[in-house]
Amino acid sequence: MRILLSLLIAVGFLACKQPQTPDEITIAGNAFGTSYGVKYFGEVAEAPQIKKGTDSVVAAVNQSLSTYIPQSDISKINRGDTTVVVDAMFRDVFTLSRKLNKATSGYFDPTVGTLRNAYGFGDTEGLETLDAPTLDSLMQYVGWSKVQLQEDGTISKTASAIYFDFNAVAKGYGVDRVAAYMASKGFKNYLIDIGGEIVASGTNLNKAQRWTVGIENLDSKVTDRTATVLVNLTDKAMAGSGNYRKNRVDEATGKQYVHTINPLTGSAERSDVLSATIIANDCATADAWATSCMAMGLERSKEALKGQNIEAYLVYDGGVFMTPGFNQYIQK
Repeated sequence: MRILLSLLIAVGFLACKQPQTPDEITIAGNAFGTSYGVKYFGEVAEAPQIKKGTDSVVAAVNQSLSTYIPQSDISKINRGDTTVVVDAMFRDVFTLSRKLNKATSGYFDPTVGTLRNAYGFGDTEGLETLDAPTLDSLMQYVGWSKVQLQEDGTISKTASAIYFDFNAVAKGYGVDRVAAYMASKGFKNYLIDIGGEIVASGTNLNKAQRWTVGIENLDSKVTDRTATVLVNLTDKAMAGSGNYRKNRVDEATGKQYVHTINPLTGSAERSDVLSATIIANDCATADAWATSCMAMGLERSKEALKGQNIEAYLVYDGGVFMTPGFNQYIQK
């Protein structure tokens, strides 16, 4: 009888005991020319190992796709090395780029690297003068139809001077790779932010709600960034692009160039879209579409976004355009 009573008390105690929420942990570091933060729920003792793993993922993405690393795969290919057999990450980004080039009618095109360098927004020094004849001569090195991923994993180009620049998709892809790493470690509730490109998985357990992130104000300062809209996310990615901060003025002509380049015309002039924020299932897609909308302008973006499995929030000269499904994410 005494043993039975003890068992009943023990069962009652276990039934009443509430499961504890794991510790909220944040790791931070540098990635892709900016900083990263990963917030997740787990054991504090694991944090150093998770940070080490995250840094390894970042290093692997850089080794494949960073034009700022001389010995990366993409840098070798840009120098004309035709023997490089690309890895799975390069294949992923190349395949996605081909898909998005078609979906955006050519406005997303990573072969725009030659132009970006010429304008002074790449990893080489810009040209002092960019007149019409010079621009025309550079356009022969731009065009997705001029590059191919061969069956043996090598890249062919119609001209060795064609320069890949995956910066409009690689950072988002890097966020996706970090998310894949976190999932492989068994984490389900986390928020990854690399320079404003985001993957939100599960929920914020401490608040028992979706993760909350912000869309930056156009007039916010780098040292004091503020949000114009708060967005609630779970199991989604978000990325943004804008021309309100990064630009270059030609000292000779006084003309202003923005870092989003139209690959169809070679122009680096600002469109009527000031910033673009995209919500998608993966961050690489969100990243690429945000840049594409900046280049396309408002009306072309509206048409291109139809039928796509993404939501958009575009700030333009006259106001804000949202796709029908974006409103469900805005915090009321």
